[in-house]
Amino acid sequence: MTRSIGKVRTQFFEFHNRKRPFQLRLGPVLPRFTLAYEMYGRLNANRSNAILLFHAMTGSQHAAGLNREVPGLDGRWTDEMHEGWWDDFIGPGKALDTRRFCVICANYLGGCYGSTGPASVNSDTGRRWGPGFPVLRMRDIVDSQMALLDHLRVRRLHAVIGASIGGFLCQVLATRHPDRVRIVVPIGTGIETTVLQRIMNFEQVTAIEADPNFQGGDYYDGPRPDFGLALARRIAHKTFVSLDALRERARNEVVSQKPPFGWYEMRHPVESYMLHQGEKFVRRFDANSYLRILDAWQWFDLVEESGGQDMHELFGRCRKQEFLVFSIDSDLSFYPSDQARLVQVLKRAGVPCMWITVHSEKGHDAFLLEPRLFTPHLTQVLDRFST
Repeated sequence: MTRSIGKVRTQFFEFHNRKRPFQLRLGPVLPRFTLAYEMYGRLNANRSNAILLFHAMTGSQHAAGLNREVPGLDGRWTDEMHEGWWDDFIGPGKALDTRRFCVICANYLGGCYGSTGPASVNSDTGRRWGPGFPVLRMRDIVDSQMALLDHLRVRRLHAVIGASIGGFLCQVLATRHPDRVRIVVPIGTGIETTVLQRIMNFEQVTAIEADPNFQGGDYYDGPRPDFGLALARRIAHKTFVSLDALRERARNEVVSQKPPFGWYEMRHPVESYMLHQGEKFVRRFDANSYLRILDAWQWFDLVEESGGQDMHELFGRCRKQEFLVFSIDSDLSFYPSDQARLVQVLKRAGVPCMWITVHSEKGHDAFLLEPRLFTPHLTQVLDRFST
């Protein structure tokens, strides 16, 4: 019988090393930073049962259980954040069984849920980082979490799991630190930034930067660029669900007849639904963090970030690992053809790999909403190589 893990709390890892500061892929070093993280289950005696979980782009460290408060977030910890975003997957008897495994999930460096990011105060200036926050790449997010694992004295992960761009991070960890993970589970992801993603990400960047309140990113002492951030969210949201699921979700939405933008008057529940998604999102996320993560996505280059010669050499480092790759047949964000290319590269490099396609009507969000489609396969691979 499965059950919830109950109330949990966010913990904070403080990196501070003046002799060996944290080197970003581009730009300056960081002598200090904070990562917000949560742990579910306990590390065993030899710390070999840890599973690192990467959240998706606008997710948080709160993957399971109930957490009603994280301090210092300026109201961003809204009601929808209280329940863990993968609660149906993590806990006793669930896919990530906390009776056997210790699951660790950290908010990205550059995020806005307790990790150091643009909305954080820069200790050197006493003011928020804002637009002065350094440029990030995917490997910076991974390496900062490797520092957390060092702090926890976890030398080798039992598994790393990540969906969407969290799957990018899985691949960076697997190829950049091949000796530190046994099982790699990328879900609904790809091996590169596609042309369609690049266009949509660019549209989101320009939506935020065109908001008059954005002020070049220096908006913390005034009105926030909520209009631009809400528009960016709506641009992205249509790829998270299938069109059938979107139509179904919008059926009960109230259609406002009041023109919110000018002369145009909304006349369809789908419009009202999308407007609501944007308005809800801006209450819980920071525009500068959104831009930093989008920028890392736009510049994602697995070979370059992991210091490889080419894809074959890069994944050749992973032959002692086991990959479980998930596709979602209705995914409009990362199409199944994106996972097909990843699997093809893995097989050519001689990496043990299993590829599962789940059949869902819920689109990209199926990895959040339908544990029954993923749990049997996750359980099988995690148990097969259990320590």
